[in-house]
Amino acid sequence: MQEQESITGSSDHRITLVHEMSTHNFDLIRFASYRTAMKLRFIQKKVNLHALDIWNVIEAFREQGLHALEPNSELSVARLETLLCSLYHSLNKRAPPTQQAHVDICSSLLLNWLLTAYATVDNVGKIRVFSIKVALATLCAGKLMDKLRYIFSQISDSNGLLLMWRFNEYLQEVLALAAAVYESPSFSYADTLAPSIFNSNAKITVNDFLDTMMSDPGPPSLVWLPLLHRLASVENVIHPCQCDACQRENFSGFRYRCQKCPHYTLCQDCFWKGHTSGSHALDHTVKEYSSFSPNKTIGQSLRKSFRCVPDKQKNNIPRFPEQPEKTLDLSHIVPPSPLPSHNGFSDGNFLSHFDGMGSLDSRSTAKSLDSARDDEHRLIARYAAKLAQESRSAIHHGSLRQKSLSPDSLFQSFHCEDISAPI
Repeated sequence: MQEQESITGSSDHRITLVHEMSTHNFDLIRFASYRTAMKLRFIQKKVNLHALDIWNVIEAFREQGLHALEPNSELSVARLETLLCSLYHSLNKRAPPTQQAHVDICSSLLLNWLLTAYATVDNVGKIRVFSIKVALATLCAGKLMDKLRYIFSQISDSNGLLLMWRFNEYLQEVLALAAAVYESPSFSYADTLAPSIFNSNAKITVNDFLDTMMSDPGPPSLVWLPLLHRLASVENVIHPCQCDACQRENFSGFRYRCQKCPHYTLCQDCFWKGHTSGSHALDHTVKEYSSFSPNKTIGQSLRKSFRCVPDKQKNNIPRFPEQPEKTLDLSHIVPPSPLPSHNGFSDGNFLSHFDGMGSLDSRSTAKSLDSARDDEHRLIARYAAKLAQESRSAIHHGSLRQKSLSPDSLFQSFHCEDISAPI
């Protein structure tokens, strides 16, 4: 009865959410991938998931015990609501007063939207653990690579190889997000989808998985996924020029230049919705820009043109160990509760040290992987031990002067101790 009241009470929030999304006229966008990404970006920001990164989400999964549950286990509405509330309460502990999330409203909006996205005839008022993990890991903030590494940890075996039947389930869950914003006609699930992306007989490692999922272009059914992350990175980019269609100056987002009409520029709204002016036509080839670079000179262009060989495509995807490590249990050293931040949001520069080392959410079996917090706890424990050792040494020599131990120096010294990095 209580769960039914929760569903009914939050339905009003969902109606408001859908109505507000319709006022932005996203359906006028001509391209399905951009249309889907813009709708999901709207949902993401409306429920404040853009302020929660993947590591916050993984930590919440661990604190609420989801890492110990089987992927097909079902969560009640009450337990899902507890998980979402814990996410927002954790966010408010780190966020400055001006950026506090309204816990009740955000959790209610997200709760009902998730239940709608994954509702089935047989599962009214319940949702699978795997569905929750895929949805929150997809819609939270963070690098796409980190999210895909986490997803791979959930759909691979103990040898670090992709399980095709689990990847098939992942496609169903992630495409349910597109369907939840009414884009299923463009991005629908089919049984032939998984074999079209990966060979069923091949041994797919985490590096193979990342190479395929982050390639350009990627799998056609998931082209909106990297675009969702690109939207987040360019929405505050200002282009100091004028759109030739709407005459707007200093517009933000993507910028488009026609390859046929000289110096013809469009803002993203005009290009997406087909607005033109002058002799420019919709069938003209355009180039998309995510930044404005006024310092590019003719000399640079000439040097590039005179090269005998084309530029090599930079591969920004690092390589990761293909064998997963065993889970490191540090519960007896550091409690699992999140560490408070001293300056509002957590320091991204400090956490970036763990990108190559950070492990991912553990599973209920021996094939689980470390979470990012485990490696942080390991460094903290060693940091404390190092300080204690230095302190004892100083007292022994009658000196109180200590050499400063910064996170950077600690990371370098610990790295020399052959700490291998789990995927």
